Amino acid sequence: MFGYITINKDALSQEEYERFRSHYCGLCHVLCARYGQIGRATLSYDMTFLSILLSSLYEPTEISGEERCATHPAKPHAYVVSDAAEYAADMNIILAYHVALDHLHDDKSPAAYAQVRMLKNPYARVKTLYPEKCAAIESCIAQISFMEKHPDCGIDGPANETGKILGLIYARYDDMWAPTLKSLGEALGRFIYVMDAYDDLAADIKKNRFNPLIAWQTHDNFEEFCHQILTMHIAECAAEFERLPLINDAQILKCVIYSGVWSRYAYLQKRKEENK
Repeated sequence: MFGYITINKDALSQEEYERFRSHYCGLCHVLCARYGQIGRATLSYDMTFLSILLSSLYEPTEISGEERCATHPAKPHAYVVSDAAEYAADMNIILAYHVALDHLHDDKSPAAYAQVRMLKNPYARVKTLYPEKCAAIESCIAQISFMEKHPDCGIDGPANETGKILGLIYARYDDMWAPTLKSLGEALGRFIYVMDAYDDLAADIKKNRFNPLIAWQTHDNFEEFCHQILTMHIAECAAEFERLPLINDAQILKCVIYSGVWSRYAYLQKRKEENK
């Protein structure tokens, strides 16, 4: 689930990129403060986007600073934190834990087992803070697992359940913006599920793992089919995004929605052209 919500650096000014980096470093700062180095190791652009989105929408008080860290020890770097970053850090732990469980289920690797063990306590802590949200997410993941055990389940069912997970995460409060944030997250989650299936198709075929696109990959219009589905889901996400009254960091957020999320797809297309 991680890795598809990212930026297109070329579409940002230097000032906008530095602002994005300050949010990214802020999330790293909060993850370390709340969960130690284990938390810091789960840092992602995905939840950085959520942190910026919620910060832009709700405009919480921000605290700025500079620090050195183990990753960048030579030079102090700017960071910005808020309660939106704290929430994003907690959600980052939820996703990281379940991604680790998924890798353990798929690969049975020692590395995946170690990740699950290290994230078990941080996840338990988050679960005490958000018991209903965690229970609902666990239910969605159980549904995905059930569906993926049936090769004829298709792509819509597990994609919708993945969408529900991000919908639950994006709707932080039960307020007037919750329906829009929920719909935004759901559409983005569906996009991520399809993109992940498209990205992993060759590896899943090789390792005899479930992938909902296997049934389609021999069709003549397979590439067009995948592109249309991805475009449909991200268009729904963008439509909900445009409903939000965002001013601060709006260009950074638009960069992610309209360009950054396609970065992996563009890379895969380039690789396919080179292989031809």
